[in-house]
Amino acid sequence: MNAIVVLCHFCELHGPRTLFCTEVLHAPLPQGAGSGDSPGQSEQAEEEEGGIQMSSRIRSHSPAEGASADSSSPGPKKSDMCEGCRSLPAGHPGYVSHDKETSIKYVSHQHPNHPQLFSIVRQACVRSLSCEVSQCFLTGWKGKQTQSLDLSSPDSDLSFNVFRLLKACGSRLTEKLLEGAPTEDTLVQMEKLADLEEESEGWDNSEEEEGKPPSQAEVQEGRELVKSPTDPALLVDGSGWHLAPKGQPVFRSLRHLRQVLGASPFRMLAWHVLMGNQVIWKARDPDLVQSAFDVLRTMLPVGCVRIIPYSEKYEEAYRCNFLGLSPHVPIPPHILSSEFAVLVEVRAATRSSLYPVLFDDEQPLSKYEFVVTSGSPVATDRVGPTILNKIEAALTNQNLSVDVVDQCLICLKEEWMNKVKVLFKFTKVDSRPKEDTQKLLGVLGAAEEDNVKLLKFWITGLSKTYKSHLMSTVRSPTSSESRN
Repeated sequence: MNAIVVLCHFCELHGPRTLFCTEVLHAPLPQGAGSGDSPGQSEQAEEEEGGIQMSSRIRSHSPAEGASADSSSPGPKKSDMCEGCRSLPAGHPGYVSHDKETSIKYVSHQHPNHPQLFSIVRQACVRSLSCEVSQCFLTGWKGKQTQSLDLSSPDSDLSFNVFRLLKACGSRLTEKLLEGAPTEDTLVQMEKLADLEEESEGWDNSEEEEGKPPSQAEVQEGRELVKSPTDPALLVDGSGWHLAPKGQPVFRSLRHLRQVLGASPFRMLAWHVLMGNQVIWKARDPDLVQSAFDVLRTMLPVGCVRIIPYSEKYEEAYRCNFLGLSPHVPIPPHILSSEFAVLVEVRAATRSSLYPVLFDDEQPLSKYEFVVTSGSPVATDRVGPTILNKIEAALTNQNLSVDVVDQCLICLKEEWMNKVKVLFKFTKVDSRPKEDTQKLLGVLGAAEEDNVKLLKFWITGLSKTYKSHLMSTVRSPTSSESRN
């Protein structure tokens, strides 16, 4: 490739200056090059070092260095160059880089060797730092400095196309920077999707070995899942993928669910959800149960959600923290009396306990009565976790729309997930003593018992990517050296 890479600088005293350049070495080394090294020594050094080897073998003969001897040279005079204009000392021979994989040699010094090329580079330097041409690509600000890329080519069409490509790439990079780093929820969703794809590939391979083609229904279901893999209603939970309920959801939002259940029952239910206890719904309508879980799950990180939407038998808490059951399914007595479970029974409403219908689309709820019980009821005067109090404050504020409440919920989860990350690194990675952990919890504003329980449960929602990244940095010798 015939190209030259140039690092330019704007000197406050002398204006635009070329600091360093690298180009492919096409011609033999200039006369006098390598006078300090014998051929045998240089070949032996190249054989001992693999990859790219650099050596200072070029006698500087650029127009800049010869400007003092020849007044007609286009390069700057030595008197016009200060320390800020130089990357190499005066008289430095420059460098030759040997790329042994491609058998290409590169020559690097402050200015190009060829006078005509020096002139072209000089013009490009002036144009890029003065921003007087359209083909100047600004790559960002660093304090008061601007990084730019100037395109100079005899082929105007090529320069224009490359400029458009770089501009498009720059715009995309800007969008990504504004979006910020992916959240833990996004990372967990990506990991679950990857696990599902691996599992589906295993199914395909097993069916091919058995000679049994997949059924039409399975193919159609696979297509539907691929269409919207990041839909929150299509996440891997406990027993596998579950589909969103058909039609309008029974519960439109968390605020709507609170209105239906009542303030005290909702607080009890939300407390158990945030603590990671098992939430059991018993109802005849699976869509109602699914709609309730879709609303309640928004209070938790994606990695903490394990749902079995509807089952004909009781499932242990280690398999799911959201469990839907048919009304006739028996629940073990020790679960009913446990402080780590909450039961919501959806019964046929009596005339005295009819749910008041506020809107036409709430007509189906008018025939139900919701009874929330637990072996450890939450006292009304209990402070509870901080995030629960903030969630209730947002839900009771009628000046906030449902969309605004949803955004508040996202921000609250991110705030507490950041605390979870700090606690995880402090306890699991750095292995700090309990005394230091208590001090850290005080700094995080999470020293209360309920807040500590919440943080310990939410640690299970951290992505594998984040955990492995922390562990790899601890095992890395460079990280341990930097800490020391």
